[in-house]
Amino acid sequence: MRLALVPLAILAVALTTRAGDDFKPEPGYVSLFNGKDLAGWKYGKETDLAGKTETADKRFRVADGIIVAEEGKGIKDLYTVKAFNTEFNLKLEFRAALKADSGVYIRGPQLQVRDFIRRGEMKGKLTKFKNDGWNELDITVKNGVVTTTVNGKALTEKDSLALSVENGKPIAMLNGKSVDINKIECSVGAVARCLCNGELMENMKIPQKSGQGIGLQAETGKFEFRRIRVKEMP
Repeated sequence: MRLALVPLAILAVALTTRAGDDFKPEPGYVSLFNGKDLAGWKYGKETDLAGKTETADKRFRVADGIIVAEEGKGIKDLYTVKAFNTEFNLKLEFRAALKADSGVYIRGPQLQVRDFIRRGEMKGKLTKFKNDGWNELDITVKNGVVTTTVNGKALTEKDSLALSVENGKPIAMLNGKSVDINKIECSVGAVARCLCNGELMENMKIPQKSGQGIGLQAETGKFEFRRIRVKEMP
């Protein structure tokens, strides 16, 4: 009976090990992580980690088709060698240990990625978040986006802002209510629309261009990343 169970145990381990490698990006997407080593990524003075399965300080390592970010002294960042200045869609999955804290960098600014529910953050916003499970980030970057804020709050597609001039004086109405025109700001730039499991996290303002690639952060607790792929727009 024990001998019969051994092959099944070996098969289970093999399937678990291959799970990260079996994934294939959707048509049009390019994988940024080959599941075997850190080729295409850089870390501090280590400008290209091709052939390496861990960084010199072991804060990042590759295991079973996953990039593992370990807790350690200070915040450390792993970046793609390539910068992405065109519009693009980035998809990846992450798994957070208990109350772990990490991040994903898009052209410099950081999207906070954490063990949200058990840290007591974003309550009622990420209803599909999975504790100890894989969660998908879906980040769409658009250039030349017009952003309008009133009292420091960005307007959404549900808001209606009307501007007019009466007796030489400008008048502003937001959703039918008068607002101080001095508290209205408009800007044109790049925006990263960030979803977690299909739910909106935030619309993050980012630079139009940057020499930085896409980055992963190692900070508090253990964090895991996999299935990192990108589709660049023409």
